[in-house]
Amino acid sequence: MKDYSEEMELQIRHQPAFSTARATLQPNEQMRLESGAMIAMSHDMVIEGKMEGGFLKALKRSALGGESFFQTIATAGPNGGFIDMAMCLPGDSVILQSTAANPWLLAHQSWIASSMGITLDPKWGGMKSLLGSEGAFLVHANGDGINLVGAYGAIEVVTLAPGEQIVIDSGHMVAVQASVKMTLHKAAAGWMNTIKSGEGLVFHFEGPGEVYTQTRNPNWFNRFADAAHSHGAR
Repeated sequence: MKDYSEEMELQIRHQPAFSTARATLQPNEQMRLESGAMIAMSHDMVIEGKMEGGFLKALKRSALGGESFFQTIATAGPNGGFIDMAMCLPGDSVILQSTAANPWLLAHQSWIASSMGITLDPKWGGMKSLLGSEGAFLVHANGDGINLVGAYGAIEVVTLAPGEQIVIDSGHMVAVQASVKMTLHKAAAGWMNTIKSGEGLVFHFEGPGEVYTQTRNPNWFNRFADAAHSHGAR
């Protein structure tokens, strides 16, 4: 199998508050990135919007995984080239190495880009959220290559030993290795206590493996922005 990670060079800059990433591609090499993530690119870089995997798979990825219906495929020119990219919210980014034996589960809105050896597919992460927009569907990033993942705020890494457990708010989860066991629960005992606590749903993780978290919750920003817009429109 072709090792894409040895060809595509990925460098993160401007960390940690407003990180961007530059991918340097070999001649005619391709990469996949989230629609709208591109900042700048070489003059002969070719980008195309595609329904990766066909209409039904693209619809599933968009409706369940929180990703765009179309994904951007960037192809370098005959002399190679670069493309700069970032996620929509301010924060840090991280490069995650993936193999078929060690894939990742990504929170929706966290995925920015990946090499072409990676396939993306929504995966059920537990019961559907009834409190806000914190998705129970995650994006399964499988295959050999690298993923560029973004966070709202700073990134913290939790390394769990076999059997070690931790509870993380669902809105603060960025990525988790598939080796980690995970279940989705109410934050407090009973729905009424959960509603009054304002915490919504939480993930229970059990090692071994790594869990990446973000110090800010994108869902709270969305609620703030909606409230500010509604107030300003009066």
